[in-house]
Amino acid sequence: MSATSIRMTKARKVSIAGIAAAGVAAVTLSLVPGGATEAQAATVTSAAPAAAATLNTEAVQAGVLKTGLEAQKSSIDAQVQEAVQGAVQAEKDAKAAADAAVQKAAAEAAAKKAEVEKKAAQVVEAAKPVAKEVAAAAPKSFPNNLDGWIREAMSIMDKHDIPGSYEGLHRNIMRESSGNPNAINNWDINAQNGIPSKGLLQVIQPTFNTYHVAGTKFDLYDPVANIVAAANYAADRYGSIDNVFGAY
Repeated sequence: MSATSIRMTKARKVSIAGIAAAGVAAVTLSLVPGGATEAQAATVTSAAPAAAATLNTEAVQAGVLKTGLEAQKSSIDAQVQEAVQGAVQAEKDAKAAADAAVQKAAAEAAAKKAEVEKKAAQVVEAAKPVAKEVAAAAPKSFPNNLDGWIREAMSIMDKHDIPGSYEGLHRNIMRESSGNPNAINNWDINAQNGIPSKGLLQVIQPTFNTYHVAGTKFDLYDPVANIVAAANYAADRYGSIDNVFGAY
């Protein structure tokens, strides 16, 4: 600011104060009754500068009060804005923490599940040999029909390393007896010699006695015993019952 501006500013302030004082004086003089004495008029007139000073002080105080209120409002607005921003950030932080907690819990649950499944698989794997032994030791149940007799005979043949397939056994049984365990041949040379062929695979008694397999009944008419003995005989003479396609 230049010196001229400073002088003008001061001059304006003096002028304004003078105008204010003059206005107060004029008002004061207007309030003096027409019939008042000079002493009374002088008293009233002397009070004018004091009144002007009071008005100026009150104006300054009002300005200061207004400035203070505006400053307080600005401070309150800033605090409100800061509080709102803090609440928004707190909400974001809470959501992020919740998401992290959910992800952590899911990861831990997946890890525990994998561990349980791994242990369960280990238990199952460890139990397989025992289960196999139990299954081998447990007596198997087969239906009391041609299919069941063949399958039971094959399970016994497998334990004694006697070769023969389901197809080979079934084919020869149907040719020899049509699947009748009580079939008997009373007309061939064996019958004429007093040792007729009997059973599913038409085995004579001497052959059955020689090739009977332990674990089966010692009964030529027993379907399983008959099949196993015949398969044992065919394996010894032909290599396998599968190689037999006619009278043997």
